[in-house]
Amino acid sequence: MHHTISFKNAFKGIWTAVTTQNNLRVHFLLGSLVIFAAAYLRLSIQHVLVLVLAIALVMVAEMVNTAIEFLSNAITLEQNHFIKHAKDVSAGAVLLSAIFAVLIGLMIFIPALL
Repeated sequence: MHHTISFKNAFKGIWTAVTTQNNLRVHFLLGSLVIFAAAYLRLSIQHVLVLVLAIALVMVAEMVNTAIEFLSNAITLEQNHFIKHAKDVSAGAVLLSAIFAVLIGLMIFIPALL
């Protein structure tokens, strides 16, 4: 029973993130396009696996960023330099993961297209 509640809450969290965060929807759309392109180009399972992991990393980073934003806003909406730093660092994590995901994608797709 406890596991059922945990899974239910986890799916609620995913749903909350997807329905409230435009960036997560964009990542989901772009990730889906990447996977469809990989299938169209008949990339190896190893390449597809690396792409899926890169996409997942970006989406997880976006969800952690969202959680930090929600929690920070629940604590206070007033200016607080510690909260600002936390939000900036979590946004930076999303950016860094997205940059590396793009680099990974380029390393996989460019040779496949040549």
